[in-house]
Amino acid sequence: MARLRHVRMSGQAGALLMGDARCMIEKATLLSSAVRMIDGLPLTGGDTKGDLYEYLLGKLTTAGINGQFRTPRHIIRMMVELLDPKPDERMADPACGTAGFPVAVMEYLRENYTSPEGVVEHEENGERYTTYSGDLLEPYRKHIETDMFHGFDFDVTMLRIASMNMMLHGVNAPDINYQDTMSNSFPERFPKAAENAFDFILANPPFKGSLDASDVHPSLTGMVKTKKTELLFLALIHKMLKGPGGRAAVIVPDGVLFGSSKAHKRLRKLLVDDCELQGVISMPSGVFKPYAGVSTAVLIFVKGGTTEHVWFYDIKADGRSLDDKREEIDDNDIPDLKKRWKERDPSTDTDRTAKHFAVPAEEIREAGYDLSINRHKEIEYEEVAYSPPGEIVAKLRSLQSEISAELDVLEGMLK
Repeated sequence: MARLRHVRMSGQAGALLMGDARCMIEKATLLSSAVRMIDGLPLTGGDTKGDLYEYLLGKLTTAGINGQFRTPRHIIRMMVELLDPKPDERMADPACGTAGFPVAVMEYLRENYTSPEGVVEHEENGERYTTYSGDLLEPYRKHIETDMFHGFDFDVTMLRIASMNMMLHGVNAPDINYQDTMSNSFPERFPKAAENAFDFILANPPFKGSLDASDVHPSLTGMVKTKKTELLFLALIHKMLKGPGGRAAVIVPDGVLFGSSKAHKRLRKLLVDDCELQGVISMPSGVFKPYAGVSTAVLIFVKGGTTEHVWFYDIKADGRSLDDKREEIDDNDIPDLKKRWKERDPSTDTDRTAKHFAVPAEEIREAGYDLSINRHKEIEYEEVAYSPPGEIVAKLRSLQSEISAELDVLEGMLK
């Protein structure tokens, strides 16, 4: 069972998270049998253990009581690619859940920092797959192991899963901490993380849930006076980013884009006037099914700098059906989004009827900082020719006569 011994909890934070964990398999012989069966699985190729763990996480079909929704893996991957992380940077997720974002960053780095010799093609059971050694990450290994990834959450069960998830993906000492990042205790317990600390942040913070307003740190309510967690988390993320230059990709409910309250407008003004708001990516309402049907968007911004144009993209299909089954389908705008993002140019992305276009910041200010795509998109209406009313009435009378004749035939057959 030597391979299983390689997976062990590292670091003080991890030990604390696992301190009172219970093994649900209480019968020793059954546990021993389960370990032997797992040890016999072919888990040494590539990142098989991590992939298996992520697959099992994908079978979680309930949302948490505090508004947590498991972010679909392909949406996480999309956001990671748009932000393009580097191996010498520090990242955080202030509401990390099962560590989906840090894991995706590690996978992205491994794929993009592998020499041609380290890319290996495999075939097993008739299926081909590729593994990446990540050999070009060796100069950054100590940083990746000890200081690159930082996650916080106040759900202990999720944190246990997150710690194991990170270790199964090659990070043996992840900085995963039990902490409500909006609480007064956050800057007290983690002063080096609470402000001006990270090169980039990826997050899908809770959209609802219980909030003890008296415990929210005053620096956040000073930025945006509200009890809405989605607005407070954006203020927190702005505060945690290094400035200038720290960047973020954050999932928000659509209401953040057009809400009319003073808090909504102040938050959007912060993003446009005190940051470089680079992109607003609208997603269809079924992305988070079966957890919820809420419409969402991804905001991409850089702390500091100047917003001259905001780039919009309207995702209509994400490669999955938009019902509760979320089965794979052919329609998928995400590959086009990633291509257009790299090629975006405000001087040419001017067609407001297209899926993607750029809007001058001044126009957004004049619109009351409204960031909803429908506020700026131009909708083309196709002219439809209808028959004259008299002709429609004549057709209806003709159909009515045909129906009456058929009824008379049917009635005769019944006599």
